[in-house]
Amino acid sequence: MSNQATTVHGLSESRAPQAGAPANTDAVTLARRVARFAFQDRWFERITGSFAALVLLAMFGIIGSLIYQSLPVFQKFGFGFIASATWSPSDDVFGAGIAVFGTLVTSAIAMLIAVPISFGIALFLTETCPLWLRRPLGTAIELLAGVPSIIYGIWGLFVLAPLLQQYVQPLLIKTGLPLFAGPPLGVGIFTAGVVLALMVIPFTASVMRDVFDTVPPVLKESAYGIGCTTWEVVSNIVLPYTRVGVIGGVMLGLGRALGETMAVTFVIGNANRLSASLFAPGNSIASTLANEFAEADPVLHVPALFALGLILFVITFIVLALSKWLVARASTRAGV
Repeated sequence: MSNQATTVHGLSESRAPQAGAPANTDAVTLARRVARFAFQDRWFERITGSFAALVLLAMFGIIGSLIYQSLPVFQKFGFGFIASATWSPSDDVFGAGIAVFGTLVTSAIAMLIAVPISFGIALFLTETCPLWLRRPLGTAIELLAGVPSIIYGIWGLFVLAPLLQQYVQPLLIKTGLPLFAGPPLGVGIFTAGVVLALMVIPFTASVMRDVFDTVPPVLKESAYGIGCTTWEVVSNIVLPYTRVGVIGGVMLGLGRALGETMAVTFVIGNANRLSASLFAPGNSIASTLANEFAEADPVLHVPALFALGLILFVITFIVLALSKWLVARASTRAGV
């Protein structure tokens, strides 16, 4: 009996480490797996962080190059360059006033036309449009957003400008307002604003439509159930719920209008003069850069064009900052 007990005891002692071996192996495997996952996460974070850093580096590089290249102009003319309305490359006298005025006015005209139309299109598609028409009409609007800007420019010059000159501008001239004074030339700041509006409408309408689609159907159905009209549902349910997205869509369209080049170059008239009439030819920052950069003198003309690019960058930055502030304010009021 003692020998058997000793044998059994020896067998149990010899088997004990073997029983614990799988547990130790599982712990080591788990530790290695955790270490491998941690290593992968660290490298994934570094790679994605390098992508973000690359974007920031590119942005600061663009800002730095614009500032550096435009220094000769600001050293000679000072910050009066921004407000000066004289642009004479032959005399080496440059001012950004005409181009800044044309950029802001054409963008303002575009937004005044595009925002109401885009709002109406988005509401029609989401609230009253028949189901069989909703998808093809929405697809057509999205296709308009993909049309190259040069196509809009050619169409605006050869089709839209003559129509405005013959039918629209004479009616506006009869109002007697100083903004619509002068002969109906067809091309000019007003025409450029209308073309920009046609380019902005697809972007703004698509964003507004997608935003309006996010409203929970139960909210609208409840409002209709208690007898609200479509306009009451839109004004009291849809707009308060989507205020932030609507502001974002409008600012997206404004950013497109500010930086548009080829379409504006075709129809704005490309005249370096300042006029109170919207029918007069003018210029914008983008059209000035497109027209003059290839033949610019490197001494002072090229720095002046770089300075225009810097001003356009600052204007765009101000617009983006304003949109962020409006979105944050709307979110705060909504309690988000």
